[in-house]
Amino acid sequence: MACAFQRRLPAPVYLGLLLGAVCPQTVEVEGAALKSEGALESGGAVINHSVALLQRLEALLAQGNGSDVVLRVQTASSDEVKVIQAHALVLSLQSEVFDELLQSRNASTLVLKESPECATVFDKFIRYLYCGEIAVRLDQATPLHKLASRYRVWALQQGLSLYMRQHLASDSPGGHVVGWYHYAMQTGDAALRDSCLQYLSWNLSAVLQSAEWGSVSDGLLMTLLQRSDLVLHSELELFEALEAWIGQNQPDGLTVENALRAVRYAMIPPQQLFRLQKQSPVLLKYHESVRDLLYMAYQFHSASPLQLAKYFDVNCSLFTPRNYLSPAWGSPWVINNPTRDDRSTSFQTQLGPSGHDSPKRVTWNALFSPRWLPLSMRSAADFAGVSFQKAVIVAARQQGRLVVRHVYNFHQSTEETGDFLAEADLQRRGSEYLIDGSLHLHIVVKPLYHSLIVSKK
Repeated sequence: MACAFQRRLPAPVYLGLLLGAVCPQTVEVEGAALKSEGALESGGAVINHSVALLQRLEALLAQGNGSDVVLRVQTASSDEVKVIQAHALVLSLQSEVFDELLQSRNASTLVLKESPECATVFDKFIRYLYCGEIAVRLDQATPLHKLASRYRVWALQQGLSLYMRQHLASDSPGGHVVGWYHYAMQTGDAALRDSCLQYLSWNLSAVLQSAEWGSVSDGLLMTLLQRSDLVLHSELELFEALEAWIGQNQPDGLTVENALRAVRYAMIPPQQLFRLQKQSPVLLKYHESVRDLLYMAYQFHSASPLQLAKYFDVNCSLFTPRNYLSPAWGSPWVINNPTRDDRSTSFQTQLGPSGHDSPKRVTWNALFSPRWLPLSMRSAADFAGVSFQKAVIVAARQQGRLVVRHVYNFHQSTEETGDFLAEADLQRRGSEYLIDGSLHLHIVVKPLYHSLIVSKK
């Protein structure tokens, strides 16, 4: 079997120049900025004191000069009250909710009841209304987003959502991606929800070993277990993490049964399945709930896949591999200086996940070329009843952490994709796709069996 990676790097595009190109030439004159405008008549100029104005507005908020409204921020769980001297005009201009509240008030004081986490950052939120600028930490993103949503400050809400999507890989003591996912589900932020789910799926091995794995909700757990694009070492790793999650969260029996039935036992070697049946407290307790799946897994490993495919639907999820990183399923590939010469590597994978085929090996040859050719993976031979999905996992360094940046999938031997690393800009030394000047890939080969005839009922 053979596969080939071929591409040519496009010319670099310097988007940063666009920002400077659309601005007229600027000259500093006594603290003011004079901008020569082609649209202005001869001798015309724009005098820009916007920075100084923002500084005065910030000072106005800090000192409370000319305040005509007092904001009293209270929380139900504390007697502490945060008092802010504000200005009705600024609040009304920035927030239609504040405008409605101020128009209906009967006194100069406006009482606002907030959750403790929102009350903690409320002064930062108000400062944004005056200055259009805010400094955000990971733990402040959710309460600030709540305030922006509640008071309908849409620009801040969108900015915070973008900040969260761009900082999924940032390091935090207890983790934050799971919490952001749950928050996105509550608020209906589809972009944030999908970004969090993709990050969790592609970096699941790291998540399983982190403190936030225990905070995964029942719904998120089932969503993850049903996905075939999970990147992790093995199905056994997933089962052991699920067992730990059950022990920590103590869910109801139906939740446990549904979760256990989402495990792909046929992807676990029989010797490990035997051990789990005898040693796993969860399997011992819920054996009846998954007995049919275990029975099918043992049949899958003992019989010829061609024979099994005559009587069972081998296209169901139980017999579908995920993106496993263990050596039997693929190989890592570090490419030094990827913009130079063609590179190649060879590795072997097992012919199929069935125990009947696992001793058989398929040799793969991979080619990476910096020329402008689409990435392709082509096989030199075919195996009856077996096709091979291929996944190329690309790692990158984000916020100082090594994470999966992208997963490219190839479902047919002759399928090609023209967007392989199209956004990587590997010619730029600072590209986030390069780790110490090298491109880090992991190739995963996923054998799939196909039913030969309609399964008998």
